[in-house]
Amino acid sequence: MKAAAVLEVLAVFTRLGLTSFGGPIAHLGYFRAEFVARRRWLDEATYADLVALCQFLPGPASSQVGLSIGLLRAGLPGALAAWVGFTLPSAIALTIFALGVGAFGVSDAGWLHGLKVVAVAVVAQAVWGMARALAADRPRATLAILAASTLLLWPHPLGPLVVIAAGGLIGWRFLTVPHLDGVPALVVPLGRRFALGCWVLLLGLLVGLPLLRQIDPSPGLALFDSFFRVGSLVFGGGHVVLPLLQSEVVPPGWVSAESFVAGYGAAQAVPGPLFTFSAYLGAARAVPPNGVAGAALALVAIFLPSFLLVFGALPFWNVLRARPAVRTALAGINAAVVGLLLAALYQPVWTSAILVPADFALALIDFGLLVGWKLPPWLVVVLSAVGGMLLGAL
Repeated sequence: MKAAAVLEVLAVFTRLGLTSFGGPIAHLGYFRAEFVARRRWLDEATYADLVALCQFLPGPASSQVGLSIGLLRAGLPGALAAWVGFTLPSAIALTIFALGVGAFGVSDAGWLHGLKVVAVAVVAQAVWGMARALAADRPRATLAILAASTLLLWPHPLGPLVVIAAGGLIGWRFLTVPHLDGVPALVVPLGRRFALGCWVLLLGLLVGLPLLRQIDPSPGLALFDSFFRVGSLVFGGGHVVLPLLQSEVVPPGWVSAESFVAGYGAAQAVPGPLFTFSAYLGAARAVPPNGVAGAALALVAIFLPSFLLVFGALPFWNVLRARPAVRTALAGINAAVVGLLLAALYQPVWTSAILVPADFALALIDFGLLVGWKLPPWLVVVLSAVGGMLLGAL
């Protein structure tokens, strides 16, 4: 039974890893459609709690939500299966690109634009569904609108963290929530000793790797230390990681500025998490380890903190979310998350995809297929890519 659950997680996340275009916010929309609406592995409130928790943690929030879902479904092997399925497709594609096989000009391809358009429909569906569940009354709807407005007017990298923290403070102080009777507890297959060990290992590596690098300045250790530190310390995930990666790989001459920009462009054309850009950088390094070995080392290093953070936080989550003060704070945080998704629906999802009226028409069709016809998201992705090709040919 456990092996079947792990294989199921691997299959579902591999399909998502092949079809989840649109960036981290769109990924949260794909996850909600797959695991809340379609498969019902999670209820709406539990999913929102996971999103809120992972928004607070450093690292790629959507990948950490995926890790959490895999862990809750099939334990540690399920978490690993979720990561492998969601991450490897884009990591392999970017490694091939770095090795020179995928150097094709696809930035203006019609099918790629269709994939950007479908992200609008996916995020809109997520905003609509989560708003009905998590911002249904006047106070929480107001909080969601204020959160979205703040993020649009103040597009700072720390904006999401500040807005979520403010939502928690407002919720704790002013909101009321019903008793916990109807909210199922998370069955986390990890003990608290294991969780504490993860925190100790994370802090130990953060402190120890730079010291080891001074003692043994080997190229492999330097690569692992740089990417592990970026994965541990970046808040906001997604595009926020780019300046940190640039400062780690361009000044020491590992990757040229031109190669960095080319890889970033390629990363926009693949599904899955943007953190797989690390595989490209590891493969494209001018000095060993590079190639496939460099890609694997950089990929593991940048995602390892996500595993340690998720495994360190989830075993304590039931205790925290059962406290009345934490639950009122979560109500505010979840409303702020709705606002975060609403702001992201406009910038960058809408602004990068809806350029002409025909794009809006395609997005409406995608939305109708998702909401009205209940088609699975992967099929709508394929149909939108075809639609983008047809629009590009007109």
